[in-house]
Amino acid sequence: MAYNDFRMDNQWLPFTPNRAFQKDPRVFVGADGMYFTTHDGRQIIDGISSLWCVGAGHNRKAINEAIKAQLDTLDYSTAFSVSNDKAFRAAEMIAAMAPGDLNKVLFCNSGSEAADTSLKVALAYHRARGEGHRNIFIGRERGYHGVNFGGMSVGGIPANRKVYGAALLPRVDHLRFIHDPVNHAYIHNQEPVWNEDILLELENRILPLHDPSNVAAVIVEPVAGSAGWYIPPQGYLKRLREICDKHGILLIFDEVITGFGRLGTPFASDYYGVQPDMLNFAKAVTNGVIPMGGVVCSDRIYDAMMGAHGSAPEHAIEFFHGYTYSGHPVACAAAIATLELFQQENLFARAGEMGPVLGDAAHSAIKGLPNVISIRSLGLAVGIELASIPGLPGKRAYDIFLDCYHRGVLVRNAGENLVFAPPYIVEREQIDTMVNVLADAIKRHA
Repeated sequence: MAYNDFRMDNQWLPFTPNRAFQKDPRVFVGADGMYFTTHDGRQIIDGISSLWCVGAGHNRKAINEAIKAQLDTLDYSTAFSVSNDKAFRAAEMIAAMAPGDLNKVLFCNSGSEAADTSLKVALAYHRARGEGHRNIFIGRERGYHGVNFGGMSVGGIPANRKVYGAALLPRVDHLRFIHDPVNHAYIHNQEPVWNEDILLELENRILPLHDPSNVAAVIVEPVAGSAGWYIPPQGYLKRLREICDKHGILLIFDEVITGFGRLGTPFASDYYGVQPDMLNFAKAVTNGVIPMGGVVCSDRIYDAMMGAHGSAPEHAIEFFHGYTYSGHPVACAAAIATLELFQQENLFARAGEMGPVLGDAAHSAIKGLPNVISIRSLGLAVGIELASIPGLPGKRAYDIFLDCYHRGVLVRNAGENLVFAPPYIVEREQIDTMVNVLADAIKRHA
């Protein structure tokens, strides 16, 4: 199929330079395993799991068949005052996989909705406990929590915020970012060790400024994924947990990217040994096949919400929140099949095994190349940071992304970063191809 067989005048592409795209269209018409098929018949290695989603690889028959069977059985039902069997089963499987007492699952449709859902839960929880004055949120510089207004407010990527500033939540502050470009430019399968405690700012400036009794929640990505795969300092998340516990503040981990195997464990919470009060998920939960997101809440949060309504009549709703497609039966069927496939093929462990292979290859082939100022690898992902072209921020990475695409490899450009995060089924030969194509492109665009 040629791209001139269909019109491209009507779709407005998200997070895309649309004018440039019209001059150089990149259209996928098929996918299988590690590869896309393009409109002009070429094969492209999916080096980014299609934006962190396709952990098990494309066109997995078990997931496809589960979806088809569900469509023939129960295509859709509302989640308001009724539910469906697949939603209960998917929630049970996710809760069993989540750490500790994270046992209550609120379904939604995306990571963006998961972020806003968790923020609303935090406000409602504190109000249920008689502390409704806790309404301040703390995010982190360069954090990403989707594109809804709540997520953008706690997020810290400037380009995602600057146009919408007047409508962002007013009572929000941000932690310092977690990357030291001078002392920790090259990180491979380890946590960087800092000489300073970068969370002192939280204790000594941010919390005293607002008074910790007014703070509802801190929300962070365990690893800063959308910014370009930045690794937290050693002990950072445990220290953050301790500070939140000290002041009665909820801790929310946004695991939309790190969840379901990217670090070789079910969640980054497991990898770092830190349990949040809420865990946001999406993307890989259905292998990207059908949109689904959600929040896993602790029993403590759920019990407080239910207990606050103990004197209310039983027909009273405890939490006024939800979506038309919360717990969609087809999405839940996809999630069940995906989680079963992850388990049957031991894909989380495989991601853990292939992660160092990817990191070794990237550091070996790319470190020392022109304009490369940082390489960060952990789990099955690596971020390569480039020096900017003066006056043209992001152009070098964008040009290299295009170069790699035309040579058969899909890499993600994020600002000045290029990121690989392949499906867990990736083979060593495919990693070598990905890294070498990127290295050659970096040289061509020096």
